[in-house]
Amino acid sequence: MRRRLIQSTLAVVLVVIAVFGISLVIVETRTISNSAQERVDSEAIRLASIVDSRVLAAENVNADVLRNPVSKEQYAVIRMPGHTPIEIGTKPQGDVIRSTQQGEEGETVTVQEPRSAVTREVGRTLLIIGLVALLAVVAAVLLAVRQANRLASPLTDLAETAERLGSGDPRPRHKRYGVPELDRVADVLDSSAERIGRMLTAERRLAADASHQLRTPLTALSMRLEEITLTDDPDIVKEEANVALAQVERLTDVVERLLTNSRDPRTGSAVTFDLDEVIQQQLAEWRPAYRSAGRAIVSSGKRHLHAVGTPGAVAQVLAALIENSLMHGGGTVALRTRVTGNQAVVEVTDEGPGVPADLGARIFERTISGRNSTGIGLAVARDLAEADGGRLELLQAQPPVFGLFLSRTPPARKTEEERPTVR
Repeated sequence: MRRRLIQSTLAVVLVVIAVFGISLVIVETRTISNSAQERVDSEAIRLASIVDSRVLAAENVNADVLRNPVSKEQYAVIRMPGHTPIEIGTKPQGDVIRSTQQGEEGETVTVQEPRSAVTREVGRTLLIIGLVALLAVVAAVLLAVRQANRLASPLTDLAETAERLGSGDPRPRHKRYGVPELDRVADVLDSSAERIGRMLTAERRLAADASHQLRTPLTALSMRLEEITLTDDPDIVKEEANVALAQVERLTDVVERLLTNSRDPRTGSAVTFDLDEVIQQQLAEWRPAYRSAGRAIVSSGKRHLHAVGTPGAVAQVLAALIENSLMHGGGTVALRTRVTGNQAVVEVTDEGPGVPADLGARIFERTISGRNSTGIGLAVARDLAEADGGRLELLQAQPPVFGLFLSRTPPARKTEEERPTVR
């Protein structure tokens, strides 16, 4: 493209120079020739006038008297009746420009000038015109190169941007070129890069969340299946199989929840559920892991609380907190329930060292972890809690106390036994 722009610009300039240059050369050549002819005619008339005036005054007419007015490049011959012709200058050789004038006293004045003088002047004019044309060509080439670079370089940049998008690098360049059409293409590519970047981020986040959130349910399910393979008691096999089926259902709920949040984190399926059931289910799933680690997990607090949310999501939040205490905490892990205002609160605490002071509220940020872990669990737990209108907070750093706040159902109408007696 750059070469084509330069060639087309140069071709236009050459055509313009050829048209106007040839016309200018023709005009200048004729002008110089006419000027030379007029100069010779003027000189002949002037000499004839001088001769007439001297003849009328009865003065002597000779070459010395007439030499000074004549140019060095001109040759003049004055012929008077009854006198020898008077020659002034050197007679030119070759082609000449000639002018003959007749005087009033019968004399004849002939002035000649070599045409080579005209040729030299025409040559100088052609040289000037050629230099101007050459400068015009050089200027045109420079302008063409600049314009070609101005148009071709942005196209090269845009092609590189498109190639980077195709290779998986969605970083927008935010570079503009001062050409509206090219800037429009750059805007579209940057917008596409931002959309692709958001999509890739969402996909990577979904993959990371899925790998983290599915790890614990799959581990628990594997433990149940191992217990089934190690026993011959049909009752135990049935019980463990039922528990395994329940875990599969929760695993399906986890997958659906992750997919829903990846499409629209604001989409929730909150219902009224019994908080005790979710807590007891988590205790049952995690006790084997805590027993293996020589630790205990217990629950306390207000019973028979109902909350508004998604049971599967709440279970995942509690599982993330319990797993966090298992990995980073110490001693007994306690789940305490209480009521504050119109919210049900589940507190998860342990006897470990707690959250380092340099982390603080950043503990919920992705990739932030006090130990060598992924730093995803608490971030996903907070997102799940917020999707149902709840919130997850670090209430105390040392010892660690995490609080899950959930909305409560409106209080049920009191029965006659519960109504206070009005006296």
